[in-house]
Amino acid sequence: MPAYNPPLRDMQFVMHEVLKVTDEFKALPRHAEVDADTINAVLEEGGKFAAEVTFPLNIPGDEEGCVLDKTTHEVKTPKGFKEAYAKYVEGGWAALSCDPQYGGQGLPFVVNQCFYEMLNSANQAWTMYPGLSHGAYEALVAHGTEEQKKTYLPKLTSGEWTGTMCLTEAHCGTDLGLLRTKAEPQPDGSYKLTGNKIFISAGEHDMARNIIHLVLARLPDAPKGSKGISLFVVPKFNVNADGSLGSRNGIYCGGLEHKMGIHGNATAQIVLEAATGTLVGEPNKGLAAMFVMMNAARLGVGNQSLGLTEVAFQNALAYAKDRVQMRSLSGVKAKDKEADPIIVHPDVRKMLMTAKAYAEGGRALQIFCTLLLDKEHHHTDEKVRKDSGELVALLTPIVKAFITDNGHISTNACMQVFGGHGFIKEWGMEQFVRDNRINMIYEGTNTIQSLDLLGRKVLGNNGATLRKFGKLVAKLVEEEGVNEKMSEFITPIAVLGEQLTKFTTELGFRGFQNPDEVGAAAVDYLRVAGHFVFGYLFALQARVALAAIAAGNTDPFYQGKLQTARFYFAKLFPETATLMRTARAGAAPLMNTDAALA
Repeated sequence: MPAYNPPLRDMQFVMHEVLKVTDEFKALPRHAEVDADTINAVLEEGGKFAAEVTFPLNIPGDEEGCVLDKTTHEVKTPKGFKEAYAKYVEGGWAALSCDPQYGGQGLPFVVNQCFYEMLNSANQAWTMYPGLSHGAYEALVAHGTEEQKKTYLPKLTSGEWTGTMCLTEAHCGTDLGLLRTKAEPQPDGSYKLTGNKIFISAGEHDMARNIIHLVLARLPDAPKGSKGISLFVVPKFNVNADGSLGSRNGIYCGGLEHKMGIHGNATAQIVLEAATGTLVGEPNKGLAAMFVMMNAARLGVGNQSLGLTEVAFQNALAYAKDRVQMRSLSGVKAKDKEADPIIVHPDVRKMLMTAKAYAEGGRALQIFCTLLLDKEHHHTDEKVRKDSGELVALLTPIVKAFITDNGHISTNACMQVFGGHGFIKEWGMEQFVRDNRINMIYEGTNTIQSLDLLGRKVLGNNGATLRKFGKLVAKLVEEEGVNEKMSEFITPIAVLGEQLTKFTTELGFRGFQNPDEVGAAAVDYLRVAGHFVFGYLFALQARVALAAIAAGNTDPFYQGKLQTARFYFAKLFPETATLMRTARAGAAPLMNTDAALA
């Protein structure tokens, strides 16, 4: 059986020593009084909840899965899931970062994101039930009417009700402009929705009394394509004027998907038969409103893979220290044993360090992004709010795609450390691989994220936002460029920064002549940009670690951080050279393949 220990020390290091979040919070009136002790105490208790309540349900939940009663359309979740959720609600965890006016605790997003990393390590399938509610909450905060906010937000905040997003349909996938679900206006101002949705995570379950679906649909006079989509809130149970639950609405689960992983989460086929809903935001502008939830979900999906990378690494490391097999190439290391622990072998260490580096880089990026979100929403300076929002928009596809791709690399590497035992279910490693695999697909495939980054976020404004991030890197390079001890971290990001500017300009010129050039280069481009961001964050961490050691701190944590940063820059960061070369090979080797693909 696998084990899990919340990585509180590294979270504290990134928050308090590298990014100094509590100093940043002083400029945010809502969070000005939040201190490090409060954050640490909350996350310590959150780690206990993840490790002690949800983690033990991970393997049994995967084995049992969800069961649909086709007569009642009700879904039974795996044993223990409902009880764990009741403890989650009772503990106030759902309300952690929600607005106090709706019953929330008003803590920063940073705290909630770290808590959710631990939940994802412990049990991604379970965590998706409450996780999607945060996106529904954010969408209604941003675009809901006062009546909708009054009706739904307190219950979503408390966790008494959960939320979903009902986007895609069988025939359209990510191309939401093709969706067919209809919304007919009613005399009382409500709408009747009819259609079918697929792949709805947590779409039906027995863990909460009501489920609040946010549904994309078309009005009768809607224009074709994505410009004709509206957003509606459609509850499982209609809500009476006094807030009590009324009649069963015409929205139900018609089937459950049989999946590769996340078996404990109900991925539902949702049927709407004259279901009552109310309009969220303006008619035909639903996609913009839904993007609030989609962007929250994309950051959340990156966090899912971060969590799986961390727990896979922890278990692979423990196994590598314990498992003995063969002797070290450089001589016997464990003289009292018949063979050496496999951790002495260089390639085993490479696999372990790859997972460790991608976990620590991903954690730093997640905390960096959620700090930006806190600043975007609550900073007193309008320019800071605007700049923070632009940087989050730039980094969101990197969080979603780069961290999930890295999660795929890492969980597979950690399974490989176990050898044949990694392929056996009881060790838990193959489940981490299976569960992670969906993260590269849903909430917009990683290719979609790559196109979004290069086509919209970078070339769409002629690189203006990318240059804003580049200024952060340039500032660090200027501050540490003469520090010889930092050269191994500073030189690579300085060189890549110059290369990335030329690379981006070149791709923009090519794309102007032939849009397929952008499509051909986008995935490679995102990984280059991802390494640029990770490189910056690892350099920040190395600077703090070097300063601590120079000040006489003997905590081995800092030496470990330096070793991880050195490994990252020596063994993973150089991938950028190959990626730029393959991107520059252009579209022709891909598109001139009619005979090969006949």
